[in-house]
Amino acid sequence: MSLTRRELCLGIGLAALPEIAAAQQHAHEAANSSAPRRYRFIDATTAAELDALTSQIIPSDDGPGAHEAGVVYFIDCALSSFETDKHEAYQSGMREVQSTREKLFPGSTSIASLTPAQQIELLRAIEKSEFFELLRTHTLWGFIGSPSYGGNREKVGWAHIRFEDQMHFEPPFGYYDAELLRGGK
Repeated sequence: MSLTRRELCLGIGLAALPEIAAAQQHAHEAANSSAPRRYRFIDATTAAELDALTSQIIPSDDGPGAHEAGVVYFIDCALSSFETDKHEAYQSGMREVQSTREKLFPGSTSIASLTPAQQIELLRAIEKSEFFELLRTHTLWGFIGSPSYGGNREKVGWAHIRFEDQMHFEPPFGYYDAELLRGGK
């Protein structure tokens, strides 16, 4: 029996539907609940450490940053749904970061307890690692991705980049398209 491309895509989409629905439900409940948010994959201590790191990747200096966008909830949602293959990367990556923290700042107890300057120094010490790339990618996704995935709380990331959340767009889409329509470069 031979499947058409459409039938194959539909089958793959239907197979992933329960995981996508569960991730969206988790993100929706977390975003709309007044109760303290629960984590599915990470614990509260790891969440505080990740929040400190992501808050230095996208700081809250000229507007909302990773903390305000709830990036740590996106990371938790991702690791408990569509990025489950990254569990070990996060676990070993956080062990690496904690080890580096202990070497750089003997006597420190956590990443979250470091000063912002020390947190930046720590990030610079690990910025060539695979874990840093993964963390930075997840931070960006959580900041500007759809709020349905747990991050971009109250659409602060979209507001920061001036993204208009609409169902339908008509040209010109942005200033660059308007210039092209007028014959500019």
